Amino acid sequence: MECMLQPPLAGATERAPLLRWALTGLALSMLLPSLGISIANVALPTLTQAFTASFQEVQWIVLAYLLALTTMIVSVGRLGDIAGRRRLLLAGILLFTVASVLCGVAPTLWTLIAARAAQGLGAAMMMALTMAFVGETVPKERTGSAMGLLGTMSAIGTALGPSLGGVLISGLGWRAIFLVCVPLGAVTLLLSRRHLPLDRRAPKADRTRFDRAGTLVLALTLAAYALAMTLGRGSFGPLNAALLLAAALGAGLFVLVEARTASPLIRPAMFRDPALSASLATSTLVSTVMMATLVVGPFYLARALGLDAALVGLVMSVGPVVTALNGIPAGRVVDRLGAQRMTVVGLIGVATGSLVMSALPATLGVGGYIAPIVVITTGYAMFQTANNTAVMTNVHPDQRGVISGTLSLSRNLGLITGASAMGAVFALASATTDITTARPEAVAVGMRITFVVAALLIVVALAIAGGSRALVAGSRAFVAGSRALARRSPGS
Repeated sequence: MECMLQPPLAGATERAPLLRWALTGLALSMLLPSLGISIANVALPTLTQAFTASFQEVQWIVLAYLLALTTMIVSVGRLGDIAGRRRLLLAGILLFTVASVLCGVAPTLWTLIAARAAQGLGAAMMMALTMAFVGETVPKERTGSAMGLLGTMSAIGTALGPSLGGVLISGLGWRAIFLVCVPLGAVTLLLSRRHLPLDRRAPKADRTRFDRAGTLVLALTLAAYALAMTLGRGSFGPLNAALLLAAALGAGLFVLVEARTASPLIRPAMFRDPALSASLATSTLVSTVMMATLVVGPFYLARALGLDAALVGLVMSVGPVVTALNGIPAGRVVDRLGAQRMTVVGLIGVATGSLVMSALPATLGVGGYIAPIVVITTGYAMFQTANNTAVMTNVHPDQRGVISGTLSLSRNLGLITGASAMGAVFALASATTDITTARPEAVAVGMRITFVVAALLIVVALAIAGGSRALVAGSRAFVAGSRALARRSPGS
């Protein structure tokens, strides 16, 4: 245990193998939560038969995981800052692994749903704390490369889930899709325990108290929002409206609670930083657009282009594969050219791909679909790496967990919003109540309009990113000018 990644290590030669093993553990900690999300979706039809349940009941296998992950990700990040990130990350990996065993042996549907909620909580700990560790294990000049690796592993987990899940279900049954996470979890736990840096113990007098009231209000608020966006499968009824109103009231109550708490979960002053606020907003908008490719893509490929299920799956895997292949190169480019500049380049790539997607498939078929998807996902890989690097590089050590968790939350909220909002745009633009029976021409029109809306969202993201850069540059110029004026004044 003495050979942890600590600053006093002798030299680069000695440090390199330890850094590689630590990054391997962190990479697996990012892969497993993504795999946990994507691998279960493919099993839903099988699980409706296995438990003789309705599709709405079986949906809770996905929703329970998503709710636990979304509602707790900021809170566990803050708890890691207070109680020790290494300790909490190890607990999260252990919880995820044990919950995977419980999912695999679950005798009833509701036991499986409860185990999935526990697995989602473990995933929240892993996602919230993994990026926070980059600042402690990786030299500052290599932060972009490390963020690129984590983005790659997240994309691999997303891409691997459906294909691996299909193979396991057909060969070994549905229980295998959960049990396959157990050996991966054990390896992740071993690597993280042996190679991640020890927590620095703060004196008892300096320890911050955990904000229980803020945690409860935030968790209930996020749960209400997530349920409002996911219940009803695209139809927005009175229950969705009531949940959305509850989420809005909860957000207001959370701000009040945090303003009056001595040790807030999220410091309201944090959002006065224009660069951080812009990064979180653009992350949400980009994730909303990326979800559009997953929501609209299968229907367009099947209904408008007439592809069978196997070919739809093959074409849909192009996006995650491109993201995975571009993650590490994107990190190196960010290290060389700077995070802020490459954030804008990534956004331009996503906007361009979305505009091309709104026109090209109608004339070029499958090739016309794949080409803009490659542009969109390449831009996304660049944006995600650059944005994460820009946020995490200069974060104060005692805020790394909560900032990492907030960044992951912005992405998850974008995915949830995209699944609902972009799905609604697609259905509305297709002018049909049931998209599964819509005419090919209607689906093509729906996709075209959806991606025009997607391009407009990225234009908004570009405006936010550009505005934040102008504000930061202006404030720096003002400070520099004030200092120069003070030096020139006679009384100085």
